[in-house]
Amino acid sequence: MRLENKIAVVTGAASGFGEGIARRFVAEGAKVVIADLNGEAAEKVAADIGENAIAVVADVSKGDDVTAMIDAACEKWGGIDILVNNAGYSHRNRPMLEVTEDEFDRIFDVNVKSIYLGAQASVPKFRERGAGVILNVASTAGVRPRPGLTWYNGSKGAAITLTKSMAVELAPEKIRVVAINPVAGETGMLHLFMGEDTPEKRAQFKSSIPLGRLSTPTDIANAALFLCSDEAEFLTGVCMEVDGGRCI
Repeated sequence: MRLENKIAVVTGAASGFGEGIARRFVAEGAKVVIADLNGEAAEKVAADIGENAIAVVADVSKGDDVTAMIDAACEKWGGIDILVNNAGYSHRNRPMLEVTEDEFDRIFDVNVKSIYLGAQASVPKFRERGAGVILNVASTAGVRPRPGLTWYNGSKGAAITLTKSMAVELAPEKIRVVAINPVAGETGMLHLFMGEDTPEKRAQFKSSIPLGRLSTPTDIANAALFLCSDEAEFLTGVCMEVDGGRCI
């Protein structure tokens, strides 16, 4: 049990990468808050996982919601050890000048502001426990951008830089900050990255990945488990590509 007695909050955990992470964490001994904008889906995942998971409805771009999801972990289990900032948002793949201001704002609210809000709510709790881990799910888009996703790419570049800066500042307090950079995967946002989900578009995406396939929630969950476990206690500021070689 690599996360035995650990308490985690995972955002965007009702589906995709977040659900994969939450399920793997519980399987490894953690207790997990399934935080998601879709309350019905979050409740379903939590019920399926069992007594070591609870669901909380949260819009990660809103401070009160983020505070509430952290408080839910503390009230239920007495604290928090791990925060996974997984919830994400993207515009559809298209020329950068065609993306609306409202879309731009939503991308940066969900992908960047949420990291700020998560730190505001979780770091004081970590300080009480003398340690903690923040895992940001960034993207290969912040390392090797694809055309047509400029503003999304920029938001993930910000997430990577924030991870490194937070890691340096919080290290003296034994609070680690790390990130995962997934390549495009089998999630609900895949059609946005491709512009349209067709066999031709999938083949085009796969052809850019040396190992020849898209990522899966299991791939991301495995990396998240390692980075958030005590096995990685000397790693901070690491932004790990989980990408089948895409960023080589």
